[in-house]
Amino acid sequence: MYYEIVPMARSHIPQIAELEQMCFPDPWSPALLEEALFDPLASFIVAEDEEGQVLGYAGLHAVLDEGYIDNIAVEPNARQHGVASALLDVFCRFGAAKLAFLTLEVRASNTPAITLYQKYGFAQTGLRRDYYRHPVEDAIIMTREFKHEAD
Repeated sequence: MYYEIVPMARSHIPQIAELEQMCFPDPWSPALLEEALFDPLASFIVAEDEEGQVLGYAGLHAVLDEGYIDNIAVEPNARQHGVASALLDVFCRFGAAKLAFLTLEVRASNTPAITLYQKYGFAQTGLRRDYYRHPVEDAIIMTREFKHEAD
């Protein structure tokens, strides 16, 4: 499956909002996605096919040397083709160059995502009880720390 990782553009927002509806019980609205697009502390990237269709996307907020991954979502028909790995890899390479750590929350039942994050060096660092709604579920906090030459 061909895809290219590109910066999110305003033109991607309708497709990303649709993807949010498919993937998350509490999806981000188009307005929230547009706000994130223009947030100077945020970086949102998209995996798109040769026709410009969104196959997946990921969002990151960085404050000083701390990074927080907001979402990684992949269209169901594009799963198991390396899309989520490619998106996460971009943020991990950025983190290795610029951040002390990356952190995220993931549903305790989301075994495929947890496995992916572990593959990229994330480890469980905490638990948020009843963090998610629809259904109510714990969030596992996962973090990857980066060591830099100046450390």
